[in-house]
Amino acid sequence: MNMQKKHLILLSAVILLIFIAVIASGCTATAQNPSQTPKNTKTITDMVGRTLDVPQNITRVLSTAPPTTIAVYVLAPDKLIGINFEANKQNGNVYMPAKYRALPNVGGWFGKQTGNFETFVSMDPDVILDGDVGVGNFRTTLEERQQKFGAIPNVGVLDARNATQYDNSISYLGSLIGADEQAASLSEFYNRVLSTVTTRVSDIPEKEKVRVYYAEGPKGLQTDPSGSMHSELIEVAGGVNVADCALTAGMGMTPVSMEQVTKWNPDVIIVGDPGFFGTIYNDTLWQAIPAVKNHRVYLVPQSPFTWFDRPPGVNRIIGIPWTAKILYPDKFRDVDMPALTKEFYSKFYHYDLTDNEVNTLLDPSLR
Repeated sequence: MNMQKKHLILLSAVILLIFIAVIASGCTATAQNPSQTPKNTKTITDMVGRTLDVPQNITRVLSTAPPTTIAVYVLAPDKLIGINFEANKQNGNVYMPAKYRALPNVGGWFGKQTGNFETFVSMDPDVILDGDVGVGNFRTTLEERQQKFGAIPNVGVLDARNATQYDNSISYLGSLIGADEQAASLSEFYNRVLSTVTTRVSDIPEKEKVRVYYAEGPKGLQTDPSGSMHSELIEVAGGVNVADCALTAGMGMTPVSMEQVTKWNPDVIIVGDPGFFGTIYNDTLWQAIPAVKNHRVYLVPQSPFTWFDRPPGVNRIIGIPWTAKILYPDKFRDVDMPALTKEFYSKFYHYDLTDNEVNTLLDPSLR
C-alpha cells in the first residue's frame, strides 16, 4: 500500500512539472510574439504637441486637406494612397506621372467639406495627416476627428500653407514618414529661392513697390486682400496688394466691383482663371488700367497645381521666384525661370519637363 502511495505521489509530481512547463512555454511564446510588442510602433509628438503611437514604418498615408496631401506627394509619393484634389491641366498637359493621378479622390475637410470618416477608415492608412486650414480651434478639431478615426493616428500638421515657413512641415513630415533625404533636398531648393527673393526686395522703398491686383474668378472680380494666405506671394515678392476690401475667411475670393479695381489702378495683374485671362485684353472695361495698357497681365501657371494659390501649399514654392520676376524683371534678370522650373518639377513633382513643356507653363517674357 505504501509503495502504491509513493507511485501515486511521484506520478502527481511529474504531471505538475509537465503542467508548469507548458504554462511557462506559452508565456514565453506570447512574450516573443512581435505582433504583440511595442517594437512595431513608436511614440511621436505631432505639431500641436499631442502624443501619439504610430507604426515604425509608415507606408500608407492619407491627408484631410490638399496642402498636406501635396506635401506628402512631393516627399514620398508612393506612400500616398488617396488624394483630395483634381490635378489641373494646362494646354491639355498635367505634368504628373499617371500612377499618381489615378489615386482615388477621398475628399477631405477644408474649403469643400467632402470628407467621409468611414471612407478614410476603410482604406486602412497607417496615419492620417490633418492640416490646419485656419477654421476653428485646431487642437479641438484634431481630438474630435481622432474619435471618429478610431485607432488610426490623426497627426496634426502646421505651416503646410504658410509660404515663409514651409521648412517646418517639410522637415517634420520627412522625419515622420521616413523621407529625410528628400526633405533636405526640397528644403535646400525652397530656402535658396526664398532667400534670393526676400533679400533682393527687402530694400525697395515703399513708394517704388509695384502695385498688384490678384484677379480671381471667371470675370476677374473676386480677389484676396493683404493678410490673406491666398494672396501671400504678392508681399513675399515685395509687391503691394492694392485690394482694399474685406478679407473672406477660408476659401477667400471676396467679390469686388469694376469701379473698385479701376480706382486701385494696379501696375500688374496676376490672373488665376485661364478663361478670364483669354478675354482681358479685349475687354473695354479693363483697357484703361495700367497693367492692361502696359501688357503686364500674367496667368498663374496651372499644372499640376497652381504656382500662386489654391491650394496654398508647397506647390507655391516655384511661385515665389515667378512672382518676383514678373513684378521686378530687372532685379531678377539673372534668375533663369526655365531652369528653375525644370529643377522644381523634377525634385518636387517627380516629372522631367521638356523644353516645350516649360514653354507651355511660362509667359514668353520669362522664357
